[in-house]
This record gives sequence, C-alpha cells and structure tokens, in this order.
Amino acid sequence: ETSPHLPAPQNVEVYSYNFQNLLRWSPVVVENGSVVYTAHYKTRFYRHWSGMGCAHTPHTQCWLPPELRRRWTLVLRVRAELGTHTSAWALSPPFVAEANTTLGPPKVNSVSASPDSLHISVSPPFPPEPGDLLRYLVSYWENTTSAAEELMENKTLFQIGNLKESTLYCFSIQVQLKIYLGHFLKGEQGAPECHRTTLS
Repeated sequence: ETSPHLPAPQNVEVYSYNFQNLLRWSPVVVENGSVVYTAHYKTRFYRHWSGMGCAHTPHTQCWLPPELRRRWTLVLRVRAELGTHTSAWALSPPFVAEANTTLGPPKVNSVSASPDSLHISVSPPFPPEPGDLLRYLVSYWENTTSAAEELMENKTLFQIGNLKESTLYCFSIQVQLKIYLGHFLKGEQGAPECHRTTLS
C-alpha cells in the first residue's frame, strides 16, 4: 500500500557516459528499518512499464538494460519500499541516450613519428553500432606556439603531415558521432599528447 509517511525518492536522473546509462536517485531516510527500491522503465509511447533488474534493491542506482536503443525516448520511475509500505513513484525526466550521453575522448593506441609527420592510431570511446558514422577532430600545434591547426578524420588511423623535422608537436583529439540530420554529438577533448618528429 502507498504510505504517505514514506517519501518518494528525490533527484531521479539518468547519468550517461559513452552510452553506459545509470539511473540514480537520492536515498530515502527513515527512522527505523532499511529502505529498498524498485525501478522501472518504459518508452515514451508505450503504456507498459518494464522491470530493469532492480526490484527491492538497497542501492540508489540501477543500470539501464543495454538492449535499449539510443534513439528511444525513455521515462524511468523508482519508488521506495519499507516492509509492506511503498512510496509514490518518482519519475525521471525523459531520457534519450543519443542526445543526453557524454562521450569521452578517444583512446590513442599508438603514435609513430617520421621527419615530417606523426602517424596516429585511435579507437572510439564506446563500441560502435552498425551504421555509426564517427569522425575525429584533431587539434595540433608546435609545442612552442599556441596557434593550433585542426584536421578532421573519418578513419582510426591517420597522420598529421607537413611538420618540421626534429620538432616537438602536441595534439588533442575529440570524437564526434553523427546522430540525425547531419548533427554530430561531440565528445570530450582528449588530454594533449606531445611527440617529437624524427631527424631526416
């Protein structure tokens, strides 16, 4: 039975990083007994709520099932439970992974230098799905100057060319994922890395 004395969870939100989606909420504090929680999700246009593996859990967070599509608009709800008492349901704001996730920087796997270029291998920060269009914005600059140049790459193996020999260059890379109508979801900028070109 819904109890007016058992408050509903507050601050219900989805935290999403690289499409790993975590529903979180603030703990409900009561005088005696330990509160547990049950969480559900549904897509916006569907009436039926589905469980997400979080029934009567003592934790204040719950992973969303990985099979949910990035484009779906999801609504999530959670309630507190204490013995036979339950709180009212607390709803999350609508969540769309493709719009609301934060993309981390790509991983730099290797860098090899030649006299006039740096050859860079990267991998994306999340496992791409079939049909994903990813691109990499590369900012690079000579270590002694602050003026950065940029190039856009669609491949995970590319080179920064036209460099001076035996010179220290730094670069930073950001991933961008095409989502809809030519819009790109832009990731976090990677930490700069510096490498010296070789002597010819």
